[in-house]
Amino acid sequence: MADTAMLKIRVKEQINFEPVETTVAATEEESVILAEKLTQVAIPLEVLLQALSIAKYDKSTAFQYADNYLNKIRNREWIFRKSLSAAKKRSAEKKLGNS
Repeated sequence: MADTAMLKIRVKEQINFEPVETTVAATEEESVILAEKLTQVAIPLEVLLQALSIAKYDKSTAFQYADNYLNKIRNREWIFRKSLSAAKKRSAEKKLGNS
C-alpha cells in the first residue's frame, strides 16, 4: 500500500494539477445587464458589440472587458477634469493679477 501512495504522490507532483476554469456563456438576462452597464456612459458602438460578442462564449471575460474599458474611461475623465480645474485656476489668477 505504501508503494501506491508514493506513486500517487509522484504522479501528482509530475502533473502539477492546476484548477481548470470553464467558460460559461452569458444568458440573455446577463447580456442585458452587461449592455446596461456599458451604456450608462457614452461608449463607441464597437465596444458594446465586442462585449456582447465575448459574452456569447465567456460571460466572466465579457464583464472583465467592460470593467476594464469603463475604468480606462474614468481615469481619462479624472485626468481631464484635473487639468481643466488647473487651467481654470490659472485663468482666475491671471484675472486677479496674481501671476
